[in-house]
Amino acid sequence: MVVRGRVVFEWILGGAYLLQRSEMEHPAFPSSHSVIGLDESSEHFAMYYFDSRGVTRRYEMDVSDGVWRIWRDAPAFSQRFTATFGDDGNAITGNWELSTDGTRWEHDLALTYTRAR
Repeated sequence: MVVRGRVVFEWILGGAYLLQRSEMEHPAFPSSHSVIGLDESSEHFAMYYFDSRGVTRRYEMDVSDGVWRIWRDAPAFSQRFTATFGDDGNAITGNWELSTDGTRWEHDLALTYTRAR
């Protein structure tokens, strides 16, 4: 199934944090907001996720060598996302995986972000 949506990234609070707003065109996918900022206690960024179902999650995130990684290690529901940036800077292609036991990972969904013109 292909689901289309819109994701907007914008700097907030004077550029201290990045806000990601997401709205999908299919009712099975929730709308969400994520706030991303540098976690001073680690080498990674913290990403706080909030969605229209009332779900709140904390992820770790980093971007290095052209690869964007997001992950969450939680009992019974761990997640990870890995994506690469297109050479022209107009696309991001990635995959989410999930694990219910912390050992076996399975594909959850593929994402392609394309810059709106």
